[in-house]
Amino acid sequence: MIQTKRLTFRYNKGEQTFNFPDLNVKANEDLLILGQSGIGKTTLLHLLAGLVKPLHGSITIDKIQLNTLSNNKLDLYRGQHIGLVFQKKHAIQSLTVVENLQARLFLSKKKVDKSAIDDLLKELGLFEHKNSNPKTLSEGQLQRLGIAMAVVHNPKLILADEPTSSLDDKNCTLVIELLKKQAQQNNANLIVITHDNRIKPFFQNSIVL
Repeated sequence: MIQTKRLTFRYNKGEQTFNFPDLNVKANEDLLILGQSGIGKTTLLHLLAGLVKPLHGSITIDKIQLNTLSNNKLDLYRGQHIGLVFQKKHAIQSLTVVENLQARLFLSKKKVDKSAIDDLLKELGLFEHKNSNPKTLSEGQLQRLGIAMAVVHNPKLILADEPTSSLDDKNCTLVIELLKKQAQQNNANLIVITHDNRIKPFFQNSIVL
């Protein structure tokens, strides 16, 4: 379960203060957060991921209040329990596809299960590219690799930042269906933050910032 209360954030003194609505996402629920550029969508995602700390308010994930954790404990919690799908691709270019997933598990301090990695790559249509360099992948394949890296460690929460904004309608549908399926298989919450109204029909729960 994810819950936020009276959440505010400001990057620097004197700049705009973002005020966010309270969230209450139950176990296994998905949430779509819509909003135009500059409204604070990515800031909210970074708060939920513990990448930045709020000015005021609280963030609770599965009874753990993120803003009370030390930096080291927060890094460990994020690495083990949160999966991030970024708008920009974050694969390590010097590693192969499979090595990127193994590195993600290593950083999460979780066991590397080669057969589970192979199963995930097959499900995402990347198995034949497992030994390829990310530089050789198409845009759609890189997006699917981003999803694989976000779920390979079985997170409790999957956060996706504008995962479809650069995709055509076909790949937009494919990516959202893959995200929802992976969240379901991991018994994880999925929160997608976007300005792409095409994906609204895929979600029962949505809010507009």
